[in-house]
Amino acid sequence: MINDPPAVSEQIFHHSRSPEYRTPFGAVPTGTYVDLSVDVLFPCEEVKLCYSYGLYSFSYSELLMYPTDANPDRYHAKIRMPGEPSLFFYWFRVLKADSGSGVIERQSSTSAPNIPFAAAKHTTETLYYVLSRHKADGTGRISEVPSKIGAHEDRYPGAFQITVFHRNFKTPDWFKGALLYQIFPDRFARGKSYVSGQMQAAKNADERIYHEDWYEEVDIHGKPQTGYLACDFFGGTLDGIADKIPYLKSLHIDCLYLNPIFEARSNHRYDTADYMSADPMLGGNEAFSRFSKKMQKSEISFLMDGVFSHTGADSRYFNKLARYDERGAYQTAEGKGISAYSSWYSFSRDITGHLTYDSWWGFADLPNVNENDLSYREYILGKQGVIESWLDRGAAGFRLDVSDELPDSFLRELRSVVKEQSGQKGIVLGEVWEDASNKISYGAYRDFLLGNTHDSVMGYTFRDTLLGFLMGAFAAQNMNVRLESYRENYPPEAYYCIMNLISSHDVPRAITVICGAPDPGDREKQRGLFLSEPAQKRGLALTRLALVIQMGYIGSPCIYYGDEIGMQGYRDPFNRRTYPWDRLSESQKKQLSFYQDVTGLRRKYPVLRTGAYRTLWAQDDVYIFERYLDYQSKDFFGKPCEGAHRVVFAINRSETSTVSFMLTEQISDIEISESHDIIVDDVSMEKALIDDAPVQADVRPLSYQIFVYT
Repeated sequence: MINDPPAVSEQIFHHSRSPEYRTPFGAVPTGTYVDLSVDVLFPCEEVKLCYSYGLYSFSYSELLMYPTDANPDRYHAKIRMPGEPSLFFYWFRVLKADSGSGVIERQSSTSAPNIPFAAAKHTTETLYYVLSRHKADGTGRISEVPSKIGAHEDRYPGAFQITVFHRNFKTPDWFKGALLYQIFPDRFARGKSYVSGQMQAAKNADERIYHEDWYEEVDIHGKPQTGYLACDFFGGTLDGIADKIPYLKSLHIDCLYLNPIFEARSNHRYDTADYMSADPMLGGNEAFSRFSKKMQKSEISFLMDGVFSHTGADSRYFNKLARYDERGAYQTAEGKGISAYSSWYSFSRDITGHLTYDSWWGFADLPNVNENDLSYREYILGKQGVIESWLDRGAAGFRLDVSDELPDSFLRELRSVVKEQSGQKGIVLGEVWEDASNKISYGAYRDFLLGNTHDSVMGYTFRDTLLGFLMGAFAAQNMNVRLESYRENYPPEAYYCIMNLISSHDVPRAITVICGAPDPGDREKQRGLFLSEPAQKRGLALTRLALVIQMGYIGSPCIYYGDEIGMQGYRDPFNRRTYPWDRLSESQKKQLSFYQDVTGLRRKYPVLRTGAYRTLWAQDDVYIFERYLDYQSKDFFGKPCEGAHRVVFAINRSETSTVSFMLTEQISDIEISESHDIIVDDVSMEKALIDDAPVQADVRPLSYQIFVYT
């Protein structure tokens, strides 16, 4: 959606998402020529494009802009983007002409001819046009000071951004638009061969709690002598996941994302004990081999969770609890002998002489590693190191835990290893919660989406935006503005691979967020909070809308296990309950059937994977968008695409109103009418059309329609 031409009150105007003012759209390859235009609707002596580009350090320059022949109020410049991947920030500087009066008479122009307006009262003759973060719609505002873009500055006023990515940046085609399914291994399925006592036999420890009853509540206290350590186990295994392949196929899953499976002390396994071994509790390396072969046969790929910023204190590398025969770094620090891993960690003594060490966010169970240590890099990235070994054993790539806490040089080397070892087919996804294109950490902009370190990232930005809309926190136009800002900033190769989730192991379940009570912040209270029957019914309807948008929008959508049946839960550990295989309610079965139907759309219509995107309508409760092919039936990347050439999604968030509109190439004659329907239980509202003739559409409350042009 493109804004109308600037109103008279806009003395200077630029719209970064409009082809009138910036071409091409969004992120661009290195060396690309970009056309930039700005309207200046008063007499001026000079208009300049101010720009600064770089990554770890920045260069600043200015370029004189000239009026166009067609519109004397529009100033234009063509500029070649840097030859190296970088961030290009820009804003405009205008030197006003002295008019000698309080009113400036504008000369005739194409945008608004011969209309006088009051001159802005500024203390200087130099004005800047900077990014408006308040509107966040690709337009700007007038400022008396220039933009600030330094990593150590507050970056206010903001600047317009062009992400300049490596010209050869390429992500695997198989992953673009792929459907992912995230599994927390201990809580998904035990497997047909599970026997009582299997967990204790695999690995026993005093602090562990073993739930023989799969349907028990998760632990929040731990044992009296230790307190809570996330060490309660239900016995999910890799064989159990493999047993559920038919279930995964019914959801049309292309790829699994597994939370860590390396041997570890805790149930979440982010405290790695042995990078080279699948956890015995999951069945060990033999079970992994069986799992990998079955996944390959079923044509379902899987990504592993790589935790490389820290290890566990109870590990063969650190060995603080002395449970491993080999000396660890902790023993070396205590003066008890030499360890091959001692250089990985940073130790010191406090003023009392007590041994301390650097740990992840202060958690003593998670000692930080020095990723710049070459022996550590060799272990992880070297020949037959951790990365190569698991790729050889069947993994399709890695999701990197807290990748914004890993050095760019480490990330670049890791991605190179993945690409070389996998024949360019391997995937590297990063855990980045914010806009990854301009993320700052450790005092610098990060090299996340420039084609060097990641293929893409997790879509927490998508989740926050989508759930905010469904909760009623903001309207459809606000959701659209936010999504368009990410689409503008992300290279297409990355954006079509972004892991668009709505729940995960790190955030509350989507249905709880949308319709549950506010998080009380106390685990005792969280444990007893569940949705009432009316709230659950409403939540199931809203999460259906979330799924429809997720399946239609750009990226690689990811379903967190159990969301397909409306599992509830606040933060860890309640978002990690066991999947209730034998206890599905009728409403859960119905929700599952809906998911199985809608997830099939991406298989049925390849345009939903790699087709171009356009917003048709975004206002209040109504969001309508399309995915489409060009006139030659080619997708966004210029490749032939079979099947439907256009699919339109219409979503109505309102609980009381029906929306009616005429659908052609655009949306027209839109009307809102009151209705008494609250929940619509249609399993599918997909309509196949054989041509582009106008269609009269009605979308009832809390419902959607999908129009498929064959």
